[in-house]
Amino acid sequence: MKRNLYILALVATVLVSCNQEPTLQKYYVENSDSKEFITLDIAPNIINTDSLELSADEKKALESLHKFNVLIYKADSIDKSKYTAEKEKVKNLLKTDQYEELMKVNSADGGFSISTKGEGEHIEEFVVFAHQQESGFGVVRVLGEDMTPTNVMTIAGLLQKANLDMKQLKPLQEMMQKK
Repeated sequence: MKRNLYILALVATVLVSCNQEPTLQKYYVENSDSKEFITLDIAPNIINTDSLELSADEKKALESLHKFNVLIYKADSIDKSKYTAEKEKVKNLLKTDQYEELMKVNSADGGFSISTKGEGEHIEEFVVFAHQQESGFGVVRVLGEDMTPTNVMTIAGLLQKANLDMKQLKPLQEMMQKK
């Protein structure tokens, strides 16, 4: 009897702990097979640092990086309401899914925001959301473990000065041409 009670308590805990709330991760998964979206996972080795002498801080920043997730919705000139609805879903997810907005820039035809998820100096996720009425929107998730704001800025700097392995972006280029 006692064993059954423990099993029942365990099952109840598992069922209650399963979060049914919408999240950015669920949005990625739900739309990964949609023909309206382009998704791509990019390994950290896209940042080719072989020709660079990295400082200890740069090495530490790269070690905290796991991968980049890219999701792109290419705006359809026929259905602007669908574009607007999908863009609003992402904006709402970024507001409700424990993200802290660091920066936001808007203009008449587009804008972007940068948000983080994690506590203090232990960032799990760094998100760039950019949108433009004519072309669509994109969400880039930089996933890592115990990234700090300094690590994120260091990774951004390395993206600019390192040679990027463009072969990893070839599927994205091909998909953009097909649409």
